[in-house]
Order: sequence, then structure tokens, then C-alpha cells
Amino acid sequence: MSEKIKTYDTEGIIIYWKPNNCKHAAECVKGLPSVFNTQKRPWVSPQNATAEKIKEVIDLCPSRALTYEQK
Repeated sequence: MSEKIKTYDTEGIIIYWKPNNCKHAAECVKGLPSVFNTQKRPWVSPQNATAEKIKEVIDLCPSRALTYEQK
């Protein structure tokens, strides 16, 4: 079975989310609710913050369900 990975792309960064790895620690939601909002669809809106700020928050993800690639 292949791993499911969702991508969210903006000008400066590509965000990768592996839902099967997520432990719901909510570091992303607490750290940057303008980008990571589970009440919205899609729940990731990378256009709402700078790539630098998004990287800082993603680096706090304990399960590494969220990762990124800088463009």
C-alpha cells in the first residue's frame, strides 16, 4: 500500500502532509492558525504566511507528518 501524501504549494514553499503519520499534536494549528486551520477546506493555506514562518512551525511537528521543500 502506498503512502498518502498531500501537497500544498505556494510561490516560496511546497508543504507535504502525510495524514497517516499525523499524531495530532497541533503544533501547526497553535503555531500558525492562519495557515493551518482544521475548520477550513483545504486545511492548509500557505499563501497566508511567509515561507520562513511556515518553515519555523513545520519544524516543530513531532511526527514529521508535515514537511516542506523551499523553492
